[in-house]
Amino acid sequence: MLSTPDLSDLNPRAQALPFQFRAFGRVTAFAGQVATVRCFEDNSMVKEAVNEAGHGRVLLIDGGGSLAKALTGDMVAKSAMDNGWAGMVIVGAARDVEVINTFEFGVKALGTSPIKTEKLGAGERGVTLNFDGVEVRDGDFLAADENGVLVLDEPFSAS
Repeated sequence: MLSTPDLSDLNPRAQALPFQFRAFGRVTAFAGQVATVRCFEDNSMVKEAVNEAGHGRVLLIDGGGSLAKALTGDMVAKSAMDNGWAGMVIVGAARDVEVINTFEFGVKALGTSPIKTEKLGAGERGVTLNFDGVEVRDGDFLAADENGVLVLDEPFSAS
């Protein structure tokens, strides 16, 4: 995979998510078609998604930027890895990162929290997300590495 700076140069319509992410897991760069989740301090929809076949997609989770409760932990990340997801990008928190860091999987999150979420079934899947004017639809494409996270409404050109 080309770096996100190279992909940005080759795909001028690509937009960067306006966040500074921390990287967890042994895979630092990943890309794929996006599956979206919007939830706030309740990871019920995240767990539902990762228990399905990922088919190389990336799970993009809008957690409203909350760092109070973690939207993924080691068990959720392991399910995603085992079920063929390419990675997870979380606008929120992760936990159990010392275990996630042993996985051949990539998680980008704003930070960490030791607190688990409620399981109330709240949230939405397959929705359009908006991050300070950067709109991401379910089915768009995402590339993530140590430089940041890019999104585009079509597959990235690599040449």
